[in-house]
Amino acid sequence: MGIVVIGAAFMDIKGFPQDIYIPDGRNVGRIEFVHGGVARNVVEDIANMELRPTYVGIVDDSPMGEAVKQKLINHKVNVDYVLTVPNGMGTWLAVFDNNGDVAGSISRRPNMMPVVDLLEEKGDEIFAEADSVVLEVDLDKELVKKVLDLGEKYHVKKFALVSNMSLAAQRRDLLKRFDCLICNQLEAGILFADDYDGKTPEELCEIIAVKVNQATFPAMVVTMGGDGSVYANCDGEKGICPARNVHVKDTTGAGDAFCAGVAAGMTYGKTLAEAVEIGTLLAASVITSTENVCPRFMPEELGIDVQVEE
Repeated sequence: MGIVVIGAAFMDIKGFPQDIYIPDGRNVGRIEFVHGGVARNVVEDIANMELRPTYVGIVDDSPMGEAVKQKLINHKVNVDYVLTVPNGMGTWLAVFDNNGDVAGSISRRPNMMPVVDLLEEKGDEIFAEADSVVLEVDLDKELVKKVLDLGEKYHVKKFALVSNMSLAAQRRDLLKRFDCLICNQLEAGILFADDYDGKTPEELCEIIAVKVNQATFPAMVVTMGGDGSVYANCDGEKGICPARNVHVKDTTGAGDAFCAGVAAGMTYGKTLAEAVEIGTLLAASVITSTENVCPRFMPEELGIDVQVEE
């Protein structure tokens, strides 16, 4: 079954100014509706590496929900465990400035508790054939515990991604059970109750290396936007991966693609450093377009040795 991704699907409504963005003025521009959600983006990114992932989530009982599901099918994602319920998806409304950065946003999260019942019924079936699982760690605590229990029962690698670190930080006992936590610089500061703004990659790398060991997290990767990313694990491996120098159009989804690359690399035998390199490449491919996900790659292009199922 490959990599299993569990989390919410969203509809993203994005506004782009035609000229310089004026925060308190009227801005002429364009509005786009894009399939989004951290987990939904991650599973499509993994599919775009031709790795045939499985998505466990919820969509609306509407043409919009069906379109989200059909797009994933077109990308060869297994959607056998996607539930269809009223108001099953979230909504993210965002306005971007003329540099492609988010100037402001607001979101509505869906109720993900029906997935707990799904895992009670079919969790063994899903995890018995899985290589790894990627989970939004700030979902309902009961759901996170259920996924971790199943992951440990079937000895699959577990990767934590974050939508709301303020909530995730309250679950440090659960974070220790993941093979790797992936977050950004601001989120790392929230997790460790510190301010890492202005830290150089070299400084943050040393900090994270110490914090990972103190908190007994198996591994952690922290993205720093244009400064690249830093990583460390409990085995003493640590390092810095520079960002790629590309023209930025839209940063939405870059972190999700990065997570997908790290998870895919570590799932299929890459070292933490090598996996971060894959994540960096995927993130760079996303920010050069207005799409939320990376373009198509073959596993061989990324140095991943895995047999692709047709």
